[in-house]
Amino acid sequence: MTTELTVLALAGLLQAVQFAAFSVAANMQVGPKVAMGPRDETPKLTGTAGRLQRALANHFEGLVLFTLAVVVVTLGGQASGLTAACAWIYLLARILYVPAYILGWMPWRSVIWGVGFAATMVMIIAALI
Repeated sequence: MTTELTVLALAGLLQAVQFAAFSVAANMQVGPKVAMGPRDETPKLTGTAGRLQRALANHFEGLVLFTLAVVVVTLGGQASGLTAACAWIYLLARILYVPAYILGWMPWRSVIWGVGFAATMVMIIAALI
């Protein structure tokens, strides 16, 4: 398996950890009656639960592009030291993004997001050249 695919698998595990953390925080905030109910009206989450929810949604968005980059690099036979390094940079940025979002690190949250996004774009561009 290529480094890029390994990092993609790890990013999937990170997504699962983020989902679990969000679920626990959200359930603690809204209580079991709302958590297990039909949620006809979406409960408004605040504080840590809300930030975990937004960080999770952001990772879903970033993971789509990163998955595309990994597929293009891998199926295109363009894996290289550069694309492997970019994959690790993406994952590290995503790991750092969670506490940056939860703790409100400004402007670092945006800088960390930008690093991960740039690493993904470099992977796509590297696959095209």
